[in-house]
Amino acid sequence: MGEGIVPVTDRDFDQQVKDGGLTLVDFWAEWCGPCRVIAPILEDLAKEYAGRLTVAKLNVDENRETAARFGIRSIPTLLIFKNGAPVDQVIGAVPKGVLKAKIEHHL
Repeated sequence: MGEGIVPVTDRDFDQQVKDGGLTLVDFWAEWCGPCRVIAPILEDLAKEYAGRLTVAKLNVDENRETAARFGIRSIPTLLIFKNGAPVDQVIGAVPKGVLKAKIEHHL
């Protein structure tokens, strides 16, 4: 897991997201090619928005309960939470500019 990225699990998801203010959660899996493609972008965003955005990753193979709760059907799915509530979503590996625009909209 990259620098500045917070791993979350079924057990600590609610605590991590509620405490995070604005949180971008990457629902991913080891075997997912597009998930590997987007990982360096998420690391860059975690550094760029340090102190204003928490970037978290949840492995859907190991944490099926949370993935099911949010209706995750394809990965990577990125959900943006503000004060613990989902406010935006991106599905698939998208360019960094798309994610920055979504983040800026909610900051």
